[in-house]
Amino acid sequence: MTDIPYSNALIIGTGPGISASLARTLRAAGLSVVIAARNVEKLKPLAQETGAIAIPVDATDPRQVERLFAETEARIGVPEIVVYNASGRLRGPIAELDPAEVERAVAVSAMGAFYAVHQAARRMVPAGKGAILLTGATAGVKGFALSAPFAMGKFALRGLAQSAARELMPKGIHVAHIVIDGGVRREADPSDGTLDPDAIARTYVDLLRQHRSTWSWELEIRPWVERF
Repeated sequence: MTDIPYSNALIIGTGPGISASLARTLRAAGLSVVIAARNVEKLKPLAQETGAIAIPVDATDPRQVERLFAETEARIGVPEIVVYNASGRLRGPIAELDPAEVERAVAVSAMGAFYAVHQAARRMVPAGKGAILLTGATAGVKGFALSAPFAMGKFALRGLAQSAARELMPKGIHVAHIVIDGGVRREADPSDGTLDPDAIARTYVDLLRQHRSTWSWELEIRPWVERF
């Protein structure tokens, strides 16, 4: 038995960090899980370990996102939790950036998130139930030098989350934006300066457990030694 009030989840932009830990945590709680990424081959070990279903998707293509939701629905039912973790990271001086690469980076962080929220809302609104979690970053509240494309995408993601929360929460859908303020550990590391992905996953689950009278639309998490 689990006190998570949902039966399944779709995680878009699955990688070895937050998404993998969340998939493990949700599967351990008994939820059915679909994990999606452009390179589905990299997801095979996680799928074999957890029993999650791996489906390929390019989140910047609205048709592929639509197919992902349709296949997810066919495999595990209408997704009750949708987590968007994909990000487009591109660094460099503004004067030297390739506009096409910038457009691609922003599309991954922002447009892909919109496509996911769009498809989720179409299914969750009629059901009057669901949760949409959008993984943000410090760059969504503070743009750093040499990181304009990442800031552009994450600022847009935060605006999407705020707007979606105001529209969808009164309809029974919990929308939350999680600001990850710090680096996420890639391997076991006792350093206090990085965030443990398993601990992040537990925080996501805590959001899912919130009673609707106390829903958070945004949560900022950081290592205790991280500067504000």
